[in-house]
Amino acid sequence: MSRLRSLWQASVNATKRVLKSEDLIPPSERYIFSFNAQDEIKRWHLYSDSEYGGLSSASLEITEGTAGGDTPLTGVFSGNLSLDMSEGSTWRISRSGFCGMRSKKFDGFIDLDAYDTIAMKLKGDGRCYISTIYTENWVNSPGQEEDNSWQAFVYIPQDRWQILKIPLERYLPTWRGSVIQAKLEMNPARIVGMSLSVNAEGGVPGAKTGPGDFRLEVDWIKALRTL
Repeated sequence: MSRLRSLWQASVNATKRVLKSEDLIPPSERYIFSFNAQDEIKRWHLYSDSEYGGLSSASLEITEGTAGGDTPLTGVFSGNLSLDMSEGSTWRISRSGFCGMRSKKFDGFIDLDAYDTIAMKLKGDGRCYISTIYTENWVNSPGQEEDNSWQAFVYIPQDRWQILKIPLERYLPTWRGSVIQAKLEMNPARIVGMSLSVNAEGGVPGAKTGPGDFRLEVDWIKALRTL
């Protein structure tokens, strides 16, 4: 028995010796998505009003990055926003003119409880985009299959690479695109997916609006600990 105890104590001591501070404190930043390989496309799917009879269209490609990207490759989310509906459509949606790219669900979820900010390196086109974080369903639609969604505006001046930092506390709870007028708190430990989307109308003052082409280049998306 004493030999077993000695072996156990030796193992504990060895673990203590190799345990470092970074094992206890997560790194100050964590990559969530990096658009530096063609396989990155497999992690996303596209959606638009065309699913409901609209005529908008979108694509996501990995291409050679323009000056300012951290890698030779970047993601390009682009397409055309239309306010029209296809003839004979049986859908009765309140508006058309939207497209989005949503990540496929993570394997379970990712835990960002140690972080307080989402950062994205983007090159915009003057339009306002929407960043959405999806969390495990427990706040605004219990008993249903829809994930909880939290949204914040993303605005980058035209033709300029910029790192945009959005504190998690600025993401507002939404239900099918409308802000929920209630005091709710996101659970960053149970994130199941993210998306970037664009609407023909709305957004921040000064942003380009209306039907037409859109283009957003994405280098990476990270979580940061700034506090």
